[in-house]
Amino acid sequence: MKNQLKKSRVLGLLRFAIISGFSLGVLTTGSLSIAQTNSAFPNQSIRMVVPYPPGGPTDITARVVAAEMSKTIGQSVVIDNRPGASGMIGSEMVTKAAPDGYTLLANASIHVINPSVYPDMRFDAIKDFTPITLLAQVPLVLVVPANSPIKSVKDLVEFAKANPGKVNFGSAGSASAQHLAGESFKIAAGIQMQHIPYKGSAPALTDLAGGQLQLMFDSMPSATPMINSGKLRAIAVTTTTRAKARPDLPTIAESGFPGFDISTWYAYWAPKGTPADIVEKLAASAAQALKNPEVIAKYEAMGAEPVGSSPAEFAAYVESEAKKWSDIVKRSGAKLD
Repeated sequence: MKNQLKKSRVLGLLRFAIISGFSLGVLTTGSLSIAQTNSAFPNQSIRMVVPYPPGGPTDITARVVAAEMSKTIGQSVVIDNRPGASGMIGSEMVTKAAPDGYTLLANASIHVINPSVYPDMRFDAIKDFTPITLLAQVPLVLVVPANSPIKSVKDLVEFAKANPGKVNFGSAGSASAQHLAGESFKIAAGIQMQHIPYKGSAPALTDLAGGQLQLMFDSMPSATPMINSGKLRAIAVTTTTRAKARPDLPTIAESGFPGFDISTWYAYWAPKGTPADIVEKLAASAAQALKNPEVIAKYEAMGAEPVGSSPAEFAAYVESEAKKWSDIVKRSGAKLD
């Protein structure tokens, strides 16, 4: 009887050891498998969804960096243009993709503006994405017709206060960054200006040069040709530091409005839940690309200033920008057409 009990105990311990060893092996193997999967990333091409048509600033800024990343990250980074609904169609596609680093979003500052003007969005622009990196910032420039008596920010404020309700400004469309920059300046300066929305910057700039508008806040890349041709006069830039492309232009902040800071910007996101090590690897690859002289030259030609932030830095920036734009929309009452 004692021998049988002893044998039973031995067999029980043996079974426990086998099962425990097997379980540990499975856990260890599984952990190694996950680690190996992430360390081997990427082992296939990466799809970069751009929610706008080819040829626009978001597409160009994303495409230039993606091409350079393809040379260093070990796989092709392929641009997939999915335009529509102010970038929301392509963005929503990314929220539904697997969080494995193989489907990314390249978008602009409109990504954090949309929630304030589209109350019925089908995704959360902040919570449904993992920030990767801020690619570049592009200052807006305050421009007036070449024959305008306004030659400085001070002139503009004095003119507007002397002519209440008689000053207008154009934009690329309601709730665009250009529109909201104008609304933000109205609030900061305590002046009245009437907003005239257009369908894009080009027709607005044409009317500005022709004298149908009195001023406009526009992106540096689109306004520069008319500035260079002498049809428009640049007054100031909207960022807190002077633009490298136009170091002669003062900032609005240094022209009597400390803290005034408006810019369009371009960035990469991944779906929420993407592993941190993959996100870090993507951010590092993009940052490396942004140091390439050819990439820098292409960005400078657009008036864009390369950044290449860490995921943590970009996450904090997204949060602050979302709050800033939300406050501007609320205070100005800006709405869609």
